Amino acid sequence: MKNKFIKNITQGIENLLLHKLRSLLTMLGMVFGVGSVVAMLSVGEGAGKAALDQIRKLGSHNIIINSQVDVESMENTSSMARVNNYGLTWSDYDRMLDVYEHVKTVVPAKLIRKSARFNERNQELRIVGTNPEWFDLVPRDLLTGRLISADDVEKKNPVAVLTETGARKILAATNTVGQVINLGGDAFEVIGIIRSDTSQGGSVQMTDTETDVYIPINVARSYFGDLYVKNTSGSRIMEQVELHQIIIEADDIDHVESTANAIESMLGRFHKKKDYAIYVPLALKRQAEASKRTSNIVLGSIACISLLVGGIGIMNIMLASVTERTREIGVRRAIGARKSQIIMQFLIETVVLSTIGGLIGVLIGVTIPIIIEKMSAMPTVITLWGVMLPLSISVIIGIAFGIYPAIQAANVDPIVALRHE
Repeated sequence: MKNKFIKNITQGIENLLLHKLRSLLTMLGMVFGVGSVVAMLSVGEGAGKAALDQIRKLGSHNIIINSQVDVESMENTSSMARVNNYGLTWSDYDRMLDVYEHVKTVVPAKLIRKSARFNERNQELRIVGTNPEWFDLVPRDLLTGRLISADDVEKKNPVAVLTETGARKILAATNTVGQVINLGGDAFEVIGIIRSDTSQGGSVQMTDTETDVYIPINVARSYFGDLYVKNTSGSRIMEQVELHQIIIEADDIDHVESTANAIESMLGRFHKKKDYAIYVPLALKRQAEASKRTSNIVLGSIACISLLVGGIGIMNIMLASVTERTREIGVRRAIGARKSQIIMQFLIETVVLSTIGGLIGVLIGVTIPIIIEKMSAMPTVITLWGVMLPLSISVIIGIAFGIYPAIQAANVDPIVALRHE
């Protein structure tokens, strides 16, 4: 039985090779169809994974609250006159720390852009005034030195932790830990370097940037205050913000969204204007996963149209083949071939066409994402199911669109077929 099956496959391949160009052109529909499905699913999977990776870095247990300028306040604030006072306050921080039972950790942050100077080198960095717990909620690898400690906060030590990118820009090749840099006119000792997060971008509100410098929050408050003044051409921007960001860690993932809702309700009571924004990474993660699934379905559906077109092409060629080989079919039937054998012969030919076309398409589909990733730095992910699914569909389509021509061949009257010229 096995030898007979192999013989049928060999015979099917030989029949296809009799018309090499026609067989090649017939396969192109499957090649392009499978290739486009694999490539599109890989690109969609890569984009979805990149978004999910960014969200995971924010922490599934975390709630991130950012101060933001109220649009109405901006329009009403004169550039020559008063200070625009907005955002989160220390009172908000105290309420979050004391009131909510499911809150495990609350970390405040002041975000200030200042010029950093070391010897003759100047670089604008973002100063993050925060507590030691920041590095628990936003974990980054410590490359050298140490992080801010509770003792630094208590004693108001003017110490700084730089990101790797920030250290390279301001310190260059100089020994890092122990150096003294000038931040906004004040001297700070560099005590550590952490790895920069390079996955910024998109709509995800990341908590850090590549060029941050971390200092104790009470030092930031004492040295730089709450008032921010920026002179631009012909105008002066004056803003007063107590806290730019608060990160909250819930004690359990099941309590994250309910705690976020309670905090939003509280902020709504104590803030007359919408000068804050709440981001829940867990909710963002669910949205990204849903978007990823939808994207894969849409991309896969569009690409599958090419497979259907390829299947129609196979059926068309096989119907033409039945007409051409009418006499051959008649001879086989006359010497005792059963209808099932005729059907099997034509089905094997269609499956061979669709399978070879599918394999070539997979090769092309795997190559395209690699080229895209190298040329555009766009992440792509080639998954096993993203390869096997279109390949399986191509085989199924080959069988489905080959059944009708095979049945037509089997139903040819042997006597009529033998008379066929």
